[in-house]
Amino acid sequence: MHGFEGPYDVYVGLDVGKRAHHACAVLADGSVAFRTGVDNSEAAIDRVIADAAELGTPLVVVDQRRNIGMLAIRRARAAGVEVAYLPGISANRASALFPGDAKTDARDAEVIARTAMGVPQSLRPVPEEDDLEGARRLEAQRADLIKDRTHQVNRLRSLLLESNPDFEGALEPEATWCVAILERLGGPWNVLDSGRRRFLRAASQAPRERAEAVWRSLGMATRPTERQVEAEMVLVPMLARRIREDTEQIEALEELIDDQVAEDETYRCLLTIPGVARRTATQPVPNVRLADFADHDHLASYCGLAPRNRQSGTSLNSVSSSRQGNKQLKNVLIFSCNSLLRSKGYFREYYDSCRFRGKTHKAAVKATARKRMKVIYAVMRDRVPYREDLLRRQTQ
Repeated sequence: MHGFEGPYDVYVGLDVGKRAHHACAVLADGSVAFRTGVDNSEAAIDRVIADAAELGTPLVVVDQRRNIGMLAIRRARAAGVEVAYLPGISANRASALFPGDAKTDARDAEVIARTAMGVPQSLRPVPEEDDLEGARRLEAQRADLIKDRTHQVNRLRSLLLESNPDFEGALEPEATWCVAILERLGGPWNVLDSGRRRFLRAASQAPRERAEAVWRSLGMATRPTERQVEAEMVLVPMLARRIREDTEQIEALEELIDDQVAEDETYRCLLTIPGVARRTATQPVPNVRLADFADHDHLASYCGLAPRNRQSGTSLNSVSSSRQGNKQLKNVLIFSCNSLLRSKGYFREYYDSCRFRGKTHKAAVKATARKRMKVIYAVMRDRVPYREDLLRRQTQ
């Protein structure tokens, strides 16, 4: 529970938009006090909040707490009015419980207001802006660039597979040296046409044996039509350039994020946990607000590291982890566990015990990541450095 049970005299639902919002104020007795369109300006939002405050103690509820909803949140707080957030997925599900199936801003605003009044546990707090807000914005852009780079890499792999599967298998499209070859020379047949000497110059950053393997792969397939070869000379360098540019921007953003969180006490404490390097620590610091999670189990569920329970009558089953939540944080935690497998310590011992009990490597790594999530939660909650002796004592 997040403390939105009231008492409130009026519930103001705001269906926010880029240029204008729609507001619906519902009184505690269920009657509608007013409905109105609201320009996305400070003066217009202030008037709606003031009108609601004249009716009693208001609660303002938005359906987006970032970008287009931020101005409404700031104005509500400036007026001393409490504000809450109804996640979009909850608003959509609640909408099905109300009569009618029209999709209008006015109806959505009323759904938000009535859901806030009738189901306050569906509301989420809107965190206060703090010194990490800049890091959060940088992290959001970094995540978008990673998504775009993954899309370009998959597109490039698909193109190379159609042309020469052996060539595609010999490459690592994410590697800097591969990107340099493809951006400079083009697809597999363009590389072959350029000649071995030019290829080796383009592959100067590659390990010699890898470069030789790539060159040998060029003779393992039948050359397609010349029109396809010409198209590859345009498309492959274009995709490789996008991958390189995305990578450069991601690295630049990572440096800026590091600078933003470097003085944060929680960040410094996280670095004391084995296997948690800068890249791992900069994920939870700006992205995880512990106030949103009752305990480490809820945080693990959010990251997709805990099984979901399904109960019907006396039957209770644990099923696979949820695919929702922060996938990037989940991936960082799992991938960073690989470094622990080459070291000694509590987490390596826990991994070995999972394997001894019959778990597969993948399942054991995920279980180790889940165990580390418990430690990360405790370090973030208490803001104290990691101590393995205390962890061993608590788990004995």
